[in-house]
Amino acid sequence: MSNKKKVTIEDVAKQAGVGIATVSRALNNTGGISEKTKARIMQVIDEMGFVPNTSAQSLKIRQTHQIALAVPDIRNAIIPDIAWSV
Repeated sequence: MSNKKKVTIEDVAKQAGVGIATVSRALNNTGGISEKTKARIMQVIDEMGFVPNTSAQSLKIRQTHQIALAVPDIRNAIIPDIAWSV
């Protein structure tokens, strides 16, 4: 298992010399920042290997883009085909 610390949005903001909200605007392409600042943030993101946390994003926007499928018996031969179709 790796002991490498996961890069956070706070780490990116500090390295880029901007606030967390500015990094968020750059990531979400919501505007309100200059192209120069956005380019610097994106460069820092690439250099640091930042990957947005999809679980945190889902909590914030209250959407997971996932569905659940309840089946009566997984041993039924037709269930995998139905699940694949869904």
